[in-house]
Amino acid sequence: MITFKSDRDIAKMRRAGQIVADILKLMREMVKPGIDTLTLDEAAENLVKKAGAKPAFKGYKVPWVSVPFSGTICASINDEVVHGIPSKKRILEEGDIISIDTGASIEGFFGDAACTYAVGKISEERQRLLDLTLESLHKGAAAVKPGATLGDIGFAVENVVIPAGCGLVRDYAGHGIGHRLHEAPQVPNFGEPGSGITVKPRMTFCVEPMVMTGAEEVKTLSDGWTVVTKDGSDAAHFEYSLLVTDDGVEILTPWE
Repeated sequence: MITFKSDRDIAKMRRAGQIVADILKLMREMVKPGIDTLTLDEAAENLVKKAGAKPAFKGYKVPWVSVPFSGTICASINDEVVHGIPSKKRILEEGDIISIDTGASIEGFFGDAACTYAVGKISEERQRLLDLTLESLHKGAAAVKPGATLGDIGFAVENVVIPAGCGLVRDYAGHGIGHRLHEAPQVPNFGEPGSGITVKPRMTFCVEPMVMTGAEEVKTLSDGWTVVTKDGSDAAHFEYSLLVTDDGVEILTPWE
């Protein structure tokens, strides 16, 4: 069921969203060649705890994986699309790209966002992927307003990615957010204009395009969590938590 947030709910979501934004700003400062992803994760968790919040991802369970997720962040490198598990053994190298997805909860409300970072100097192809994916997020967010549909939002994302010759992850999507990390509705990164649920003020949801340079098929590794491109091509991931306002949209996780 889609929930509509009260003024008090929205205030709490702004707090949670700002914590998430602060994590991603910290990650931007820390991401560099030679650092391991567990060190990034520990820094993110420390920030969350100092803010009086809780990591949203750590201990997260899904029925099809026997082991809960162990990190405060998802750290996905190069061909890893989402849900990469932080590890001391995963050391960033010059030219890598890393997608960091993170969430936090405070007073029973959640924030969730993601950003993909360049590790040192990256190739032109990887920079184009990052620029394109971020552009698709901006276009998707700009399509959010009262009276728009989820199909309008998905179409705005897809209309950036597909004409550029890149692949769009279709097995995963954005989602509602609020009292829980994942709520209704599902927010696909593709769609037909005018189709799907109509967007209304006080709805809160995440738009999160996941784009790859190659084919669109993905697979999950043996750890049960890490999703990679099936053909080994690079992937990028950007995400906002959004609030539908009376006349448009507010970004609840302002990490840029």
